[in-house]
Amino acid sequence: MKTVAVLGASYGGNRAAQLLTQELPEGWRVVLVDRNTHFNHLYALPRFAVLPEHAHKAFIPYTRVLGAPQTTRRHLRLHAQVTALSTHSATLSRAFPEHGLGETLRFDYLVYALGSHLPAPIDLWGPVDAAEEEYKERTPAHNGSKASGIAWLERFRAVVERTPSVLVVGGGALGIQYATDIADVFPQKRVTLLHSRKQLLPKYEERMHDEIMSSLSEMNVKAVLGERLDLSVPPKIVHIADGTKERVVKTQSGRELHAGLVLLCTGQRPNTALLQAAIPDAIIAEGASKGLARVHRSMQVAVPRTGDSNPVTQMEDALARTSVTDGTVPTDTGCPDEMYVPHPHIFACGDAADAFGAIKAGHTAHYQAEVAARNILKLVAHEQQPEGPAPDLEEYIPGEPAIKVSLGLVQGVVDRKAAVGHDLETPLMWRFYGFDPTEETMRM
Repeated sequence: MKTVAVLGASYGGNRAAQLLTQELPEGWRVVLVDRNTHFNHLYALPRFAVLPEHAHKAFIPYTRVLGAPQTTRRHLRLHAQVTALSTHSATLSRAFPEHGLGETLRFDYLVYALGSHLPAPIDLWGPVDAAEEEYKERTPAHNGSKASGIAWLERFRAVVERTPSVLVVGGGALGIQYATDIADVFPQKRVTLLHSRKQLLPKYEERMHDEIMSSLSEMNVKAVLGERLDLSVPPKIVHIADGTKERVVKTQSGRELHAGLVLLCTGQRPNTALLQAAIPDAIIAEGASKGLARVHRSMQVAVPRTGDSNPVTQMEDALARTSVTDGTVPTDTGCPDEMYVPHPHIFACGDAADAFGAIKAGHTAHYQAEVAARNILKLVAHEQQPEGPAPDLEEYIPGEPAIKVSLGLVQGVVDRKAAVGHDLETPLMWRFYGFDPTEETMRM
C-alpha cells in the first residue's frame, strides 16, 4: 500500500489528513504521526493556564480525524515522535508491530506540518517555571497525553497564584492575553507588560493598540513600551520582606524591572531541523525568516535555483495558474522565479513554512494544508493515469493578517471590542472535529 505521511497533527497536519483520507483512492493510505495523544488547541492554553477548570476542553481526541473507523481502517494514526527524516522515510521513536511497522516509516508523499517550538509559557513539553530549579526537579515530564497536559496547566496556575508579581515580556497576542488574564483573575497582583516596540501588534490597525492600551489601564497592568529585555544579563534573585523572592531583570537601556515570575512570550522558533537534515538548502539560513522552510505556492518544499544545476522538472512546468486564498484580500501576488522544487512529493505547511508573508496562525496553517492536500490528490491521480497531461497544481496566496485577542476574561478585540467566554468558545473546535461538545464528551 502506498503512503502519504503527515508529520504533525495540529491545525495544518490535521486538516491535510482529513482531506486526504476522504479522497485518496484504494491502494493508498494516510499515516498521521504526532507526539500528542490529543489535538492541542493552542489558542486556549494561556487562558486555561489561569483557569485550569476549563483545561480539559483544550485537548480534543484524534479519533475522528481519519474518519469513521469502519470506513478508514487502512489509515493510521501513530503516537510517536519523529527522530530523523530523509526524502522517502521517517524514523519514529518507537515501532508499531500491531500495524506491521518498525521504527522506519516509508512514504510516497509527505506533508511536513511539525510547526514551531512554542514559547515557554505554553510549551507543555518544557518546565513550568524555568527559573525555579527546585520546582523543575519535582515536575514530571510531559508525555503528550491529555492528563499530562492538564496537570501542566494546573501547575502553571499554582506558580502564578503564589507569586506576588508577574512580568510578561512580549506584546504579541500571547503576551497580551497572559497579562490581561492574570490581571483579571488576580487583581491584587502587580502585572507588567514589556514590549520592545512603541505599538502593540504593529501588523494591525493602530486602533487595536489603542483598545488594548485602554484595557490594560483599566486592569492596572503597567505597560512598558519601546524597551527590550537584555537577555545577556541573567536575572538577579532578591528576597523581599515577606520571605518571597523576586527576579530583577534589565532592559537594554539599563532599566530594572522586578517581578516574582517572568514569562517570556517572545515568539516561536520553526521546528524544521528534521527537514533541514533531509533537504539542507530548503531552510532559510539568515534574516527575518531564518529557520523557515522555503516553499513554492503549491506548498511543495523548494530550494534556491542555481543556474543549470537545477533543471526545470515536468512538475515545475505544471504548477498552477489557478489561485486559492484564505478568503481575504491577497497581500502578495508575485511568484518567485528563483525557486526550484527538487522533490515534488514533499510538502510543508503551517508555522514551519515561509509562506509568502502569511502570519503564523492556526487558520493560515489550515488553508495551506488544504492546498497541499489537494495538490497531492492531483499528483496521485496523475500516477493512476500517467498518460494524461501533468496536473495543474493550485497555488496558495495569503490573505491580510487577521487576529482575535482576548483582553481579560470577558472581552476581546478584533478591530473593535467583542465579547468572549471564559473558555474562549473552545467547544466550537470540538464540533469542527466531529464531537458534540457536552461536558462529558470534552473530558474524553
